[in-house]
Amino acid sequence: MKIALMDSGNGLLAAAAAVQRLRPDADLVLSSDPDGMPWGPRTPEDIIAHALACARSAAELAPDALIVACNTASVHALAAIRAELEPGIPVIGTVPAIKPAAAAGGPVAIWATPGTTGSPYQRGLIRDFAAGVEVTEVPCPGLADAVQYADSAAVDAAVAAAAALTPRNVRSVVLGCTHYELVAERIRAAVEPRLSPAVPRLALYGSAEAVAAQTLRRIGAAPAPDAEPSGRLTVLLSGREGTIDPASLTYPEGRALVEAAAVRP
Repeated sequence: MKIALMDSGNGLLAAAAAVQRLRPDADLVLSSDPDGMPWGPRTPEDIIAHALACARSAAELAPDALIVACNTASVHALAAIRAELEPGIPVIGTVPAIKPAAAAGGPVAIWATPGTTGSPYQRGLIRDFAAGVEVTEVPCPGLADAVQYADSAAVDAAVAAAAALTPRNVRSVVLGCTHYELVAERIRAAVEPRLSPAVPRLALYGSAEAVAAQTLRRIGAAPAPDAEPSGRLTVLLSGREGTIDPASLTYPEGRALVEAAAVRP
């Protein structure tokens, strides 16, 4: 079994690690775009072009499925990628976990990039899945870039700024960018002390686990977390085979992927 994941940068690590936990015997292909990142400030047409290039590079390795592990690419390019690759390669997009967060009860805060915050796409998800629930959209300028480059001071500053915009009565935070899942506990540490004493422990909702599970369902594979760890790791950097970005190794998800691959013959 071979599962490919794509993103502009290291936002794909959380989903890749989730796939590895469910199927340690799966080969993983990580296709990112260091030459073209970040995608967020680009026009929709540019995002589609870069995302398609990443998807095509991954598709050349004949994966059983492709995960678009990027909210921005899922918003703008998912349809184009599916039109080109399916039905030969199932393509799984990433959607912010607004539905389960709202189902657990509000108030809910959605942390997302400035481009996604307030967008018709996100407002549509709120309308469809969080009707009647108090929802606050929180823009997080600079956070994805800080995570990408493992700039700890910049991460702390961006998280603190977003925490200051988060209402004190929220019960949960939706991590509306895949990069944010890599610093989830730092987000919790910044938000929880500001919450009202009446609020229970803050719940964080990412997409990685759900995306990994959906991918296995799409290809008819069952989770097998106890399978022999035999998966191989391939890294594509703007279409070129390479090695994982050193910044990614500052995160447990990145280290786990590399360490698992390192024991392969």
